[in-house]
Amino acid sequence: MMFAPAPFLLKDASVSQVMTQVCMALIPGIAAYSWLVGPAILIQLTIASLTALLAEALMLYLRDKPLALFLSDGSAVVTAWLIALTFPPLAPWWLVTTGTVFAIVFAKHIYGGLGQNPFNPAMVAFAVCIVAFPAQMSQWPNIGLEQSLVDQLNIILGLAPRVDALSGATPLDAMKTALKLGDGQVDIAHLLANQDIYGNFAGRGWEWVATGYLLGGLWLWQRKLITWHAPFAFLAALISLSGALWLYQPATFASPLFHLLSGGAMLGAFFIVTDPVSGCTTPRGKLIFGAGVGLLAYIIRVFGGYPDGVAFAILLMNLSAPVIDLLTQPKIFGLKAAGKGERR
Repeated sequence: MMFAPAPFLLKDASVSQVMTQVCMALIPGIAAYSWLVGPAILIQLTIASLTALLAEALMLYLRDKPLALFLSDGSAVVTAWLIALTFPPLAPWWLVTTGTVFAIVFAKHIYGGLGQNPFNPAMVAFAVCIVAFPAQMSQWPNIGLEQSLVDQLNIILGLAPRVDALSGATPLDAMKTALKLGDGQVDIAHLLANQDIYGNFAGRGWEWVATGYLLGGLWLWQRKLITWHAPFAFLAALISLSGALWLYQPATFASPLFHLLSGGAMLGAFFIVTDPVSGCTTPRGKLIFGAGVGLLAYIIRVFGGYPDGVAFAILLMNLSAPVIDLLTQPKIFGLKAAGKGERR
């Protein structure tokens, strides 16, 4: 007699299959990004991917690991794509290359390779580069400039001079700077109504990029590649804290919608906070981890020295993930807790 497998048994999924689907989920956001800034982001994705594969191959060779097996798992490409999507699209080629090499060599292989890294490699790359090269990491393109593929390629490769008119602040950075310079004399409603950079909600065009990441993240959840716990907790914490301060003082603090659709909130919620290696693995642990990232990201955004705090918030919570998992282990079915005077 033949029995069908029980419905609670999950279908086998290789690392390469999972990574391929993560890349597919990023495509809606990348498409919106390309429409917004032009082909520059595709150039950066290519540079980052090639650099990641070369760095991965070198480290595998030095560690005497099979190249074909690990190069084909797709993990290096996912890291490369996340780096390219968090760096300025017109950043010089060497900046993306430096960040990618640091992520693969020092944040991944130094700790033993895939599955052993305590920190998210892409966020390590972002944090290192924004501290070491703050000027280059703040050169975002002004929305609305029309440049050809050749012009953008020349800027990225350093074959054309970088023009100040091409670069501007992100909506998060622009708002933070304006409020700081205004010293309480400028309110957020005035900024949103009078500056085109903010668009309808959180940045001209950037709302569509965030929406693309949201759609891709929901697809990953529907495919059961991620669970709802960490993204929900991240977004709920971000909404709760930003909403409370916005209701308390709307002239000084931006609305929750602004914080959700600007910066790296949506990308972080569905593609970085959900990292099973550097994040938490227990259900309660994922909720605590996601909420911690959301709270820290908002605090750094509003009160810290950087316009977007998602990367630093994730790295700080990566430090706490092992302890959180240890304290949130579910009870083993059928095992009684030790009573008074009993040995465990």
